[in-house]
Amino acid sequence: MSEWRKPVPRVDAESKPFWEACRRHELYLQRCRACQEFYYYPRNTCPYCLGSDVEWVRLSGRGTVYTFTVTYQHGGEGFRDEVPFVIAYVELEGTGGVKMLTNVVECDPAQVRIGMPVEVTFRDVNDELAIPVFRPRGE
Repeated sequence: MSEWRKPVPRVDAESKPFWEACRRHELYLQRCRACQEFYYYPRNTCPYCLGSDVEWVRLSGRGTVYTFTVTYQHGGEGFRDEVPFVIAYVELEGTGGVKMLTNVVECDPAQVRIGMPVEVTFRDVNDELAIPVFRPRGE
């Protein structure tokens, strides 16, 4: 595991199950039991119906690039040595359109396209935290 020099997310009671799943290299999202809507980012109240009866559901980890940008300059520690890199919204398969802000990795940034099929992979920060990112998926 290489040294992680980027900021890390704050893990709180609401997001802890999400990050625990990521540590296992599994992608989970919450779904409201009342209205059946998936949503992201983790929170205890459904943003659609304001219900609090929510469950965690394991996803396939597949999705498509909804939109993206390629970053060619970044002065922040942990980022400046990785330019260019892709920041994207990925629409997650099986969620009714939920999109996750992430990075597309393991490909030339010039090859990324809207609608490109991707799959989740994880960057291990340490023994307790892994960050979900997406890579091209062979079709």
